[in-house]
Amino acid sequence: MPSRAAVPIELSDEERAALEAWTRRRTSAAALSLRARIVLACAGGESNTQVAGRLGVHRNTVGLWRRRFVEFRLDGLTDEPRPGQPRKITDQKVEEVITKTLESAPRNATHWSTRSMAAEVGLNQTAITRIWRAFGLQPHRQDSWKLSKDPLFVEKVRDVVGLYLNPPERAVVLCVDEKSQIQALDRTAPILPMRPGVPERQTHDYKRHGTSSLYAALDLSSGKVIGKLSAQHRAVDFRDFLDEIDRQVEPGLEIHVICDNLSAHKAPAVHKWLLAHPRVQLHFTPAYSSWISQVERWFAELQRRCLDRGVFCSLDELTAALEAWIELWNATARPFKWTKTADQIIDRICRYCSRISGPAH
Repeated sequence: MPSRAAVPIELSDEERAALEAWTRRRTSAAALSLRARIVLACAGGESNTQVAGRLGVHRNTVGLWRRRFVEFRLDGLTDEPRPGQPRKITDQKVEEVITKTLESAPRNATHWSTRSMAAEVGLNQTAITRIWRAFGLQPHRQDSWKLSKDPLFVEKVRDVVGLYLNPPERAVVLCVDEKSQIQALDRTAPILPMRPGVPERQTHDYKRHGTSSLYAALDLSSGKVIGKLSAQHRAVDFRDFLDEIDRQVEPGLEIHVICDNLSAHKAPAVHKWLLAHPRVQLHFTPAYSSWISQVERWFAELQRRCLDRGVFCSLDELTAALEAWIELWNATARPFKWTKTADQIIDRICRYCSRISGPAH
């Protein structure tokens, strides 16, 4: 039997412009772009066979979208709603899962698992996982926190954050701390390299080759770090590090050092040194508030990128690796950006204290 004649297509100016736009737009779906090209080719007078051969599709596909366009115009080129299984989990059931997750615990455990919650509410584990993911619930995780009891907490926060957001002119602001007990660890067997589908693997046990302490001063304006390795972290070691800072900072500039409340930072030897170097001023963070010191953020980078997976066969190797890493950091250093004001920090802590000071459940 002879095939049916193709239905001719005539386009208005608006339709042609829309179709051509769909073929050019990067955000258009690939399927929609192909359908637009098919209709434009058909409007040019080509047969279904000719269009199919040029665009690399089946002739029946060209016929389908030709007929759909003739019947529904531009709306006919979009995907129709697909039939699917009706929703089985009601809003009430979702609310029940969320309420139980937030306000209760299973009888035989401290927190819910997908298995125990599924058994409790009569759903499967996949449904529980989807509900928890949609509402950001993670019962298996727990974070810790500690409030500072420093009687001068507010004053110290305003002092430190003031240096972050409004540093004085003709001055250098440094965040200083020491990372103590850095271990030179060697594995008891060679590390197995990463392969496709297999991560790098190392033995659980290790050999110790000594420890070292790293003093670091983070320059808040440039992000560069002054580092000094020490076998110990006593008051005299901190004093020696202040000497190193004084040597490296340009003469004529004031030096504001932000540090924590370690007793070595307040020892008589340090106090005597400060009297002999009046351009250096110490600013202390509140007790139990290491989060306010930006050098802790730098220590986190050091731990993640240099120490966590490092293998050091001797203390000398550890020392060389630390010095090389600091040198590379300084070559491309960028400052961390502090955004919170002192008032925002204090207000947030006040709101948190109000939440936890209510009656116990």
